[in-house]
Amino acid sequence: MKLDQAINLDDLRRMAKRRLPKIAYDFIEGGVDDEDGLDRAVDAFRNWRIVPRFMVDVSKRQQKTTLFGREYASPFGIAPTGIAGLFRPGADMMLAEAAQEADIPFIMSGTATGSIEDLARVAPGHGWYQLYPARNWSISEGMVARARDAGLSTLVLTVDVPCTSNRERNVRNGFARPLKMSLRTRLEALLHPGWMMEYMRTGTPMFDNWATYAKPGASADEVADFVVAESYPPLTWADVEKLRRMWPRNLVLKGIMHPDDATRAADLGVDGIMVSNHGARQLDRSPAPLDVLPAVAEAVGDRMTVMLDGGIRRGSDALIAQCLGAKFVFMGRATLYATAAAGKPGAARAIAILKREIDLAMAQMGCPSIDRLGPDFLMWDRPEDRLRNRRV
Repeated sequence: MKLDQAINLDDLRRMAKRRLPKIAYDFIEGGVDDEDGLDRAVDAFRNWRIVPRFMVDVSKRQQKTTLFGREYASPFGIAPTGIAGLFRPGADMMLAEAAQEADIPFIMSGTATGSIEDLARVAPGHGWYQLYPARNWSISEGMVARARDAGLSTLVLTVDVPCTSNRERNVRNGFARPLKMSLRTRLEALLHPGWMMEYMRTGTPMFDNWATYAKPGASADEVADFVVAESYPPLTWADVEKLRRMWPRNLVLKGIMHPDDATRAADLGVDGIMVSNHGARQLDRSPAPLDVLPAVAEAVGDRMTVMLDGGIRRGSDALIAQCLGAKFVFMGRATLYATAAAGKPGAARAIAILKREIDLAMAQMGCPSIDRLGPDFLMWDRPEDRLRNRRV
């Protein structure tokens, strides 16, 4: 399939699956344990029906959305996705450039294969930075200072990774530090020559933001081992308070799933929260982000900005989330698949597809402007046995 033949996000996923070896594709696609959480996040949207309103003039439709005092062209952005450079060299900057051109925000992952400084250069008005705290707090302080000095508007602290998780696809494929790929995995990779040639040319991608703190002259593999060694520090509300004092601009907590945690974040002066279960990649028995969104939004009211990440597969999903209290939504897998499949044009295609679907859904439901969305457009409908495996 050619890129211009991709008419939905799943087409882009299938294109990526053909190009990537199984070990790489499974890293993006997979969850943890039984992977029930992956389906639960998607099914949560299917449990809602949009009730259209007619005799409304929808000849002109407006999906521009104001977030933290800045207007974006659409109500969605690109969520952080780690080690993107493994799937396509330079993928992080491709995503940043696509977001800049589409006038939507892009969150650089804390395990990006590009630098904070490059992000500020490529997408100065659209780049946010996700902070994965290090065990050595001085490293975290250094990254925060770099994001501040680069002029980035928003710091996103991911709070939902207290330890490593049981990602069984990765275990089976030998995707670990160090890599333990079986002969079968290596032979399967040879069936994807386009990706293999790029990997042989570029090798293991460098975690650019962490290289500064590793030993001088460290290789990409050594920096990756350094990141693993610094991962999963104890993270408490005292650390959030510390970051609030350090960071002068928008501070967002990503991974909030409980109303009490949301209200505590608001009490500490956090500007926004992202309701998220880390793409169902940490705790398989956690609820879908959409299912907890209404309670979280009600708990904080207008004290802070509530966003959602997880399960977005269609433009109508973004609208349902907004009807239930999200000011903005983020997607990660869709744009990463698109970039893996076709580089920056792929990312642009994914953004354009979602934007068009939002526009058409707004017309069909009788909503000419994003700011008119609300729960009155929705009806609850939850058939039994929604949970099923749709991945192929």
